[in-house]
Amino acid sequence: MDAIELCYASAGTLSRLIQSREVSPVEIIDAHLERIEATEPVLNSFITLLPEEARAAARRAEDDIQRGKYRGPLHGIPVALKDLYNTGGVRTTSGSRIFDTYIPERDSTVAARFAQAGAILLGKLNMHPFAYGPTGENPDYGHMHNPWDPERITGGSSGGSGSATAAGQCTITTGTDTGGSIRIPAALCGIVGLKPTYGLVSRYGVTPLSWCLDHPGPMVRTVEDAALALNAIAGYDPNDVASAQVEVPDYTKALNQDVKGLRIGVPKEYFEGPLDPQVETAVREALALLETMGAEVIEVSMPMFNDSQAISSAILMSEASACNRDTVLRDGDKMYPPVRLRLEAGLFISAADYLRAQQGRTMFNQQVRELLQQVDLLAGPTEPVTAPTLLAERIPVGETEMGTTAALTNFTRPYNITGSPAITIPCGFSNAGMPIGLQLAGRSFDEMTVLRAAHAYEQATDWSQRRPPV
Repeated sequence: MDAIELCYASAGTLSRLIQSREVSPVEIIDAHLERIEATEPVLNSFITLLPEEARAAARRAEDDIQRGKYRGPLHGIPVALKDLYNTGGVRTTSGSRIFDTYIPERDSTVAARFAQAGAILLGKLNMHPFAYGPTGENPDYGHMHNPWDPERITGGSSGGSGSATAAGQCTITTGTDTGGSIRIPAALCGIVGLKPTYGLVSRYGVTPLSWCLDHPGPMVRTVEDAALALNAIAGYDPNDVASAQVEVPDYTKALNQDVKGLRIGVPKEYFEGPLDPQVETAVREALALLETMGAEVIEVSMPMFNDSQAISSAILMSEASACNRDTVLRDGDKMYPPVRLRLEAGLFISAADYLRAQQGRTMFNQQVRELLQQVDLLAGPTEPVTAPTLLAERIPVGETEMGTTAALTNFTRPYNITGSPAITIPCGFSNAGMPIGLQLAGRSFDEMTVLRAAHAYEQATDWSQRRPPV
């Protein structure tokens, strides 16, 4: 297998090649570092690259595997972390020059669990400053560029993770999702992005944006890889006060099932608001395919859907400002102005407004729980548009125009409010060759059903096999 094929092989495929001794971790890491060197001047996916450390880790992995000390399917597999996951001895900037020299003493739980699984850290990925934006722009370390069209955004805040995965720079990356920041760049870059149930993956050592909305999770090219990554990082962590003490299954077992008998609800509200016609066509064709595969597709209503933006905004803005208050007061003049404005605006939300938003959240969550008693999954477009051009403040959405932030978070925020699992998978391309994502969401801690349906759809199509021109 040549270098470019190694870069686009899934973690599952690479793992099988390593086990059969057809390829070594050293070859895999070398191929990815060459790929990064070739594409990074265009994409700007990384803030910190660790080539020598990765090569040394690959040699250790190769030696361990040859001596029979194989750790499992991620041993020798390249991983890169969004640059708000603490990494002991390696700087963690949170996407801002304010923290350019901050070097944590210890790993975040996610970083430590990947290391325990034998994964090899390639570096730290670019992101919207402080994870506070859905576009993937960053003047401190350079804007991120979509590998399908570098004049367009990656989406954010996990933009470097989206571009690195889509372009074959790294096999598994991580994001964090507070209002859609895993699913937005995954959809716009044509990859798989999984937001696990709140509390399933530890937030310890991850720079917070909103304590009750933040979800760490994987960004990969296949649903199998999402399951493999989740196997490594899910599970209770006493260092995270929100960590859930639940049984963690082998998520790869979800991949052996079809969708026959699954009830998939399609909230009609997804299609009543602004929506690009090409996105609507692709998503409806995906739903029709799932129906032919044996699923029951049912139109449903999410009554408070139109309130979800307001509920999410009040909670997110209040908590983001609380998380970053000291930094704003001390170093506000060094912040990216749009981020600073959002953080300052959150300081003016009253306690009464925050509590009313939490009350609204309780009502919304109850309605969604009742809805998920009628169906197994909720499905619809991940994004109402394909990737907009870089730095566009307003974008056309169907027959209207919307602010970019509102448009990009409209379909993703509801599942941050509920905390339930949601995945985006590629389901088509626009006439301009830009990816379109299908979103599937399930009951809390029922990642198995979400992965089951996503994998079955993926296997019935070839969208995930397509490669961007960069």
